[in-house]
Amino acid sequence: MFHVNTKKMAGAALVAALGVSTLAACGGGDGKDEGGSASSGPQSKTVTVVSHDSFTYTPAVLKEFEKQSGYTVKVLKSGDAGAALNQEILTKGSPRGDVFFGVDNTLLSRALDNGLFTPYEAKGLAGVPEQYRLDKEHRVTPIDSGDICVNYDKKYFADKKIAPPQTLDDLVKPEYKNLLVTENAATSSPGLGFLLASVGKYGDAGWKDYWSKLKANGVEVVDGWEQAYNERFSGSAGGKKAKGDRPLVVSYASSPPAEVLFSEPQPAVAPTGVATGTCFRQVEFAGLLKGAKNEAGGKALLDFLISKKFQEDMPLQMFVNPVVKDAKLPEVFTKHGVVIDKPWTVAPDQIAKNREQWVQAWSSLVLK
Repeated sequence: MFHVNTKKMAGAALVAALGVSTLAACGGGDGKDEGGSASSGPQSKTVTVVSHDSFTYTPAVLKEFEKQSGYTVKVLKSGDAGAALNQEILTKGSPRGDVFFGVDNTLLSRALDNGLFTPYEAKGLAGVPEQYRLDKEHRVTPIDSGDICVNYDKKYFADKKIAPPQTLDDLVKPEYKNLLVTENAATSSPGLGFLLASVGKYGDAGWKDYWSKLKANGVEVVDGWEQAYNERFSGSAGGKKAKGDRPLVVSYASSPPAEVLFSEPQPAVAPTGVATGTCFRQVEFAGLLKGAKNEAGGKALLDFLISKKFQEDMPLQMFVNPVVKDAKLPEVFTKHGVVIDKPWTVAPDQIAKNREQWVQAWSSLVLK
């Protein structure tokens, strides 16, 4: 279903510093027995995290957890969010690791329905607002949130003396004809999120009509975020000269601070803006895998993932927002970031029930 989990700017090619890899390890030792599986038994001191490719962190932060807990953390990166989840479903009951990181609200019900996780109420969960705790049985722990939104090229609209769009309704107006590029909802996380934003606003009865209007207004669809943002969008693209001619792109609310941080020299004002009425809220979770060989270590790691230390490290590593109330954002976020007060949402059970048919209907309507 998903392209590489580009919910995070960290997972995309905006900057080389945030490129993905297929396998990363933190700490010494390989933590494997002769059969090649993760260390097992009550004496195991290795905790294995299975994640999507965009899970990044400051090594020193994870080292601090290792020093305090006595565990060595290994991170097994497994492709995009959908692919990583599929692998865990295929190996459920005999998981490849102890903790799974990276299932979000668009795939949550699928993970829960397959019984992948052992319930555990992480220490510190009281500091996470109720809006993020979507599973009352504590099979998963909320870790971060982010918003998929339409971004706009400020210079283009200033030069044309046209007000940039702010809402989904705006995007079908004549003045924005042939200006928007989005990702394929069948292959891309932000593409699916943008489709779900339209479902959240217009409902099951109205979203198809909206997309018919978008298509008539010249929306362009490409496979994934990197192509949309780095090749088709006319904005800054990480400080490099942009190639595209589309001043509207489906990306993230965190794009402006990322643009500033990775541009040289850093601009005083972000070159991209966010259409705040177009956003879909994603919440990302981690869970203790059922059958984990190191359950105690997995629980300790879940506690750490919602600690203030890790939560405050995430924004500049994965360009997501912490879910813990007292975690502070870095200055580049507070100065250039955009707060989305009223994002569009769709209940996880409704996504699970309708996701496939929504994507099929979208594909038939928009791609033909």
